[in-house]
Amino acid sequence: MFRNLNPVILFLAFAGLVFAGCASTAPTKSAAPSLPVPSASPPGASGEKPAQAARDQTPTTSLDAHRDGIAPASGPLAEIYFDFDSYDLRADARSMLQAHVAWLKATPSARVEIEGHCDDHGTTEYNMALGAKRARAARDYLLSLGIVPARISTTSYGEELLACKDKTEQCNRKNRRDRFVIIATRAAS
Repeated sequence: MFRNLNPVILFLAFAGLVFAGCASTAPTKSAAPSLPVPSASPPGASGEKPAQAARDQTPTTSLDAHRDGIAPASGPLAEIYFDFDSYDLRADARSMLQAHVAWLKATPSARVEIEGHCDDHGTTEYNMALGAKRARAARDYLLSLGIVPARISTTSYGEELLACKDKTEQCNRKNRRDRFVIIATRAAS
């Protein structure tokens, strides 16, 4: 029934229902500026508009990038991947998260939002829940390694913002991921 609806509209409707009844303990991201990402060339050097160039230099959530019609910017923290229908951290994911901890400890003013993503197997509701579990698994591991809880928030996009849309297993593996977005910085005290 839901497969014929626009995925973005479906996601926004679902998110509105979920968040309308839930209070979040995660810090909001609207009050602080984003951390710029280094660029190989100055804004506008390739003929792009300055506003677009500025947007391209700032890490955004996958939803922000989708709204702008651009690919999400990559930041200093690499994505981790999951097996089919699983939120268990694989050995390679744990190793990557340990590297993330080193970066986070070296950058104490940075805050991160972990986005949980899924392939398009299963229902929309199931994948939203699985994406949330994937993001929480990464968050819990980062916390166990000494990162302060206030620095890490989570969200789930389920199957709504696929990194790859081909109907292949290789593509599905790319979609079963957590993405790490720098959401705010503040002056270190």
